[in-house]
Amino acid sequence: MTTSPPADPGRRLMVESGLASAHEPVDVTLVGTLLEQHYRLRGRLARLATEKDDTFRLMTGSGDHLVKVSPPGENESVVDLQTAAMRFLEATAPALPVQRVRLTVDGNDCVAVGGDGHGTRILRVFGFVPGPVWAGANRDARQLAGAGEMLGRIDVALAGFAHPAGGRGLAWDIKHFPHLAGLVTHTPDAGHRRLAGEVSRLFGEFVLPRLNGLETQVIHGDYSPHNVVVDPHGEPFVTGVIDFGDTVRSALIFDPAVPMANLLGRGQENPWQDACAFLQGYERVRPVEDSELALLPVAALARLTLRALITNWRAQRVPQRRDYLLAHAEDDWSNVEQALAVPLDEVVAQLRRSRTPRKHP
Repeated sequence: MTTSPPADPGRRLMVESGLASAHEPVDVTLVGTLLEQHYRLRGRLARLATEKDDTFRLMTGSGDHLVKVSPPGENESVVDLQTAAMRFLEATAPALPVQRVRLTVDGNDCVAVGGDGHGTRILRVFGFVPGPVWAGANRDARQLAGAGEMLGRIDVALAGFAHPAGGRGLAWDIKHFPHLAGLVTHTPDAGHRRLAGEVSRLFGEFVLPRLNGLETQVIHGDYSPHNVVVDPHGEPFVTGVIDFGDTVRSALIFDPAVPMANLLGRGQENPWQDACAFLQGYERVRPVEDSELALLPVAALARLTLRALITNWRAQRVPQRRDYLLAHAEDDWSNVEQALAVPLDEVVAQLRRSRTPRKHP
């Protein structure tokens, strides 16, 4: 019997994004067997905490690898979208430090995992990118600009990429923020609900009327401080870009809005200063249209609010990953509050002042 998709758009997005089902850990012995059979790889597997995939660090005598097994219910075409985007960047922009996909001994990108009663899951092996992630490194304005420039280079390179699954439904895609506002019912704090309501109002007033006219392309979708490997004391600052799990076709300005969201507030006197530094670097290679610049602060606020809402909802449904989820969003509401304290027109003016002067022909 065929099961109809949920009628509620927000619920449907959660299902399509693999966020609605309880986590079913894959058997590590099975993973080891598949690695040896299909990749001729043997070593020690260490499980890593991630949002929904089963992820392992494989330590061998000749080097380390990252192993990912997609969650139950995630469409195989979505996994192929992620892999294809990484392959495209490897072929067309090989200088970009994007994580590489390793082929099986038969020349395939992945291996199907089945037989556990939870449907087909996809196993892939990637090169392991050593070093600390951006989230754990002290960074100055120059380094933030360097991180922004790297995302700009990735977006420019991805402009020529297309995939049949690019238009998939993804709860983390900022364009779906209005459909997920109902998650606020899972937020117990009245003050937090008020903040979510204010961000929803701003999104409805400034972004929603312009949404269908924004430039779109396939984007990384989650260029967050946890998905960027850095050299805190070297040049370049960014040494690796990982985790294309949220790759999607969406409004291009939503890609820089994600890291800007992660840089808001944080107890600083100027809660937008780090986001401005990041955008300055991004615009060195991928300038934002003047008409879209004013939408970026609202998009960043929406993304940060979205993470807080989804985290509260998921922490209740997936207690096994509660600690991981809450650790990534513990300061979100206070950062939203600090960022909202600055009037929107002042934020836009600050973004404009931080822009590198453009060269005229």
